[in-house]
Amino acid sequence: MSPAPLDPMENAARLEELHRIWGNEPGIVGQLKAVNHSTVAMRFIVTGFAFLLAGGVLGMFIRLQLAWFDVEVLDPARFNQFVTMHGTTMMFLFAVPILEGFAMYLLPKMLGSRDLPFPRLSAFGYWCYLFGGLFLYSSFLFDAAPDGGWFMYVPLSDATYSPGLGADFWLIGVTFAEIAAVLAAIELIVTILINRAPGMDLRRMPLFAWAMLVTAFMIAFGFPPLILASILLEIQRAFDFAFFEVARGGDPLLWQHLFWLFGHPEVYIIFLPAAGMVSMIIATFARRPIVGHTWIVLAFVSVGFISFGLWVHHMYTVGIPLLALAFFSAASMAVAIPMGIQVFAWIATLWSGRPWLRVPMLYLFGFFFIFIPGGLTGVMLAMVPLDWQVHDTHFVVAHLHYVLIGGMMFPLFAALYYWLPLVSGRMPSESLSRTAFWMVFLGFNLTFLPMHLTGLLGMPRRVYTYPQELSVQWLNLFSTAASFLLAVGMIAIAVDVIISLRAGRKAARNPWKAGTLEWAVPFPVPQFNFASVPEVDGRYPLWDRPEVDEATDRTDGLLGNPWHGRRELLGTGILSAKPEQVIRVSTSTWIPILSALALAGLLACFIAKFYLGAALMVVPLLALFGVWAWTTGHPEAPAEHEARPGLVLPTQYAARNAPGWWALVSSLLIDGALFASLVFAYFYLWLGTQAWPPAGIGVGTLGMPLLALALLAGCAVAARWAWRALARGGGAIGWLTAALLGAGFIAAHWIALAGPVGAPQAHAYASVVWTLAGFHFVHVAVAVLASLFVAARIRRGYTSPARPLEARVLAALWRYTVAQGAVAWAVIHLFPRMI
Repeated sequence: MSPAPLDPMENAARLEELHRIWGNEPGIVGQLKAVNHSTVAMRFIVTGFAFLLAGGVLGMFIRLQLAWFDVEVLDPARFNQFVTMHGTTMMFLFAVPILEGFAMYLLPKMLGSRDLPFPRLSAFGYWCYLFGGLFLYSSFLFDAAPDGGWFMYVPLSDATYSPGLGADFWLIGVTFAEIAAVLAAIELIVTILINRAPGMDLRRMPLFAWAMLVTAFMIAFGFPPLILASILLEIQRAFDFAFFEVARGGDPLLWQHLFWLFGHPEVYIIFLPAAGMVSMIIATFARRPIVGHTWIVLAFVSVGFISFGLWVHHMYTVGIPLLALAFFSAASMAVAIPMGIQVFAWIATLWSGRPWLRVPMLYLFGFFFIFIPGGLTGVMLAMVPLDWQVHDTHFVVAHLHYVLIGGMMFPLFAALYYWLPLVSGRMPSESLSRTAFWMVFLGFNLTFLPMHLTGLLGMPRRVYTYPQELSVQWLNLFSTAASFLLAVGMIAIAVDVIISLRAGRKAARNPWKAGTLEWAVPFPVPQFNFASVPEVDGRYPLWDRPEVDEATDRTDGLLGNPWHGRRELLGTGILSAKPEQVIRVSTSTWIPILSALALAGLLACFIAKFYLGAALMVVPLLALFGVWAWTTGHPEAPAEHEARPGLVLPTQYAARNAPGWWALVSSLLIDGALFASLVFAYFYLWLGTQAWPPAGIGVGTLGMPLLALALLAGCAVAARWAWRALARGGGAIGWLTAALLGAGFIAAHWIALAGPVGAPQAHAYASVVWTLAGFHFVHVAVAVLASLFVAARIRRGYTSPARPLEARVLAALWRYTVAQGAVAWAVIHLFPRMI
C-alpha cells in the first residue's frame, strides 16, 4: 500500500536534514576529508585523465624519436624510460583506475543506492592510487626513472643489471597503485551484491553492473599474481633472495608466468566495463531494450573465465612445448566467441531500434570500426607461426593500441559525453564535440594503421632507432604526423568538457530519455542520490514506470526519515533484492588520507633502503588502522531500525548478509589468489630444479613443526569456543586464548625453520620456503591483532549476541588462516619428504 502523501514542509525539512548529514565540509579541508562516493569517484576520474595526458606526452616524444631513422630527440636511456613510463601509465594509472572511478560514481545511482558500503575504503584507495602514481613520476626528479619496460622482465630488472632505484620505483609505485584496484574491487562486489534497489533482482540488474561485477572478480583473481611477482622481485633486489636467479635455483620465466597471469586478463578487465557502457548507451540511443540481455551477461562471464587461460599467449617464443602452445592458441581463439556474441547483440539492437545519432553514438561507431579489426589481429596473433614472425614488432604495437584504444577509450569517451549531463547538469557543445571526435578517430587510425605494415616489414618494438635499409621511415613519419592530429583531438575533448562544465547549455532532467535508474536522481545530484530508496520492477525502470523519476526527491519512502542524523544505506538480498538490513556508513574523516600517507612514508623509506624507518612506520600505520576499525560505521547502532513505517530491519551488525561479511569473503578470495600464486611459484621452481631441497639444505625433524601445527590447530579450537561463548554473552577469554596460541605458533614455526632451512639467500628453495612461511606469519599476526580487537569490543558491549558481526567475521578469518597454514605446513614439511 502506498504511504500517505507527506506534508510539503515536512518533506523540505527532511531534505534539508539529508543535505546536512550527507554534505561534505566546506573548503579544501572538506575535500581532503570527504568520503562520499561521488566525490571520491570524481577524484579517480580527474586523476585518471591527468595521467592520460601525462602518458600521452610521453607517447608523443616516442613518436618524435621514431619519426626518422637518424633522429635523436631522445637518447637511448631516456627513450627506454619514456617507453616504460608510457606503458606503465596507460595500463596501471589510467585504464583500470578511471573505469573504477566511473563505476564508483554510476553504480550507486544505477542500483538505487545512496553510497558505497565502505566510503572510507574508497577514499583510502584513491589516495593510494594518487601516491602510487606520484611515486612513479617522482623517479624523474631523482634521475632514476624505470627503464625495463612496463612488464619489467627479469633478469634485466634485478639488482645485477638494474642496480639503480628505477626498478624499485616501478615495483613499489605500481604495487601501491594496485592496492586501490583491489580495494575498489571489494567495494564494487559488495555494492552490486547487497546494495541494489528493492525489486532489482539479478535478472533486472543493468548490464554495466554485470560487467563491473565480473570485472571486480577478475581483478580479485588477476591482480594478486602481479602483486606477488612485484613483492618477490623487490625482496630479491633488497635482500638478495633468489627467486629469479638461475645460479641459485631460481627461474626468470617465473616472473613472466606471474606477470602474464595478470597481464592477459588485464586486457579484458579493461574491455568488460567498456562493453557494459556500450550496452547501456546503445539501448538508450536505439530507444529500445538491449537485444539478448541474458546472452550478453553469459558472454561477460565467459570472457571472465576464458581470459585466465590465455596468459601464455604472450610467451610463445620462450621455449614452451608445442602441445602446450596448441592449447593456449585454441583458448586465445575461443575468447572471440563471447566477444562476438556481444557485438552481434549490439548490432541487432541498433538494427531493430530507431537509432538517434548524437555524439556518444559517434564514438560507439568509432569503437565498432576500430575494435573489430583489433580483435581480428588478436586472432591472427593467437596463431603460433604468425606470432613467431611478428613477435616484438610494431605489428603487436598496432594490435595492442587497436584493442585498448578502440575497445576501451572510444567507449570511455562515449560514456563521458553520455553521462556528462548527469554530473554537470549541462550539455557539451555539439559542434566542438563532433570536431574532436573526427580528429581523434582519423588521428588514431592514421597513426596506428601504418604500424601493422612497419611491423610486417620487420621494425622491432621498444628500440629507439632503426636502420635505413628497412625503408619504413616514410611510414613512421606519417604515423608521427598523424599522432599530432590525435593529440589535438584529445585536447579538444578536454576543452569541450571544461567549457560544458562551466558554461554549457543547461540540460533537462534525463536529456537522453534513458530508462535506467541513474537518470532518476534530482538535478543537481545530491550527495545522497535519492531522498528515499526507490523500488523497481523492471530492467528499465524509467521506461516501465515513469513515475519513479518523480518520486526520488520525496522522503516518504525507504530511509526517507533522517531523524537519527546518520548516513544510511539499504541492504537487500543477493538474489531477490528484498530489503534485509539498514547499513550505517561513516562520515567525512581524516583517517583515509592519513593512513595512505603513513603507508607512503613506509614505502618511501623502503625505496631509500632505510629499513629501520620503514619498520618504525608500521606503528602509526597500525594505530590508524586500529582507529579506523574502532570507528567504522556506527558501533553503537541498535540491532534494529525502522526503514519506513511498518518495516523494521536489522542493522548490519545483526544482519546475516552484512557488508562486512561479504567484504571478508571478497578479501579472502583476493588473498587466496595471492597464496595460490605463491604455492604455484614453489612448485614451478621445483620443476626446474634437479634437487628440491638442494644439497646442504635440510628439512629437519618433524618434532618442532608438529608442535607448531598443534598450536595452530589450537587457534581454531579457541576461535570456535569463543564464537560459541558469544551466544552466552562471553567470548573475550576465548579470543585472547586464540591470540596467545597464534603468537606461540609464530615462535615455534620460526624455530622449526631457522635450523634446517637456513638463510633465505642460500638458494631459491630457502627463499620461497621462508616467503611462504612469512606470508602465513603475517596472517596469523593479523588474526591475533583482530582477536585482541574483538575481545575489547566484547568488553565494551559493541559486540554481543544481538550484534555478532565482528565475532562472526573473526571466526571465519581464523578458519581461513588455519586452513592456509595447514596447506603451507604441508608444502614446507611434507612435500620434500615425498620426493
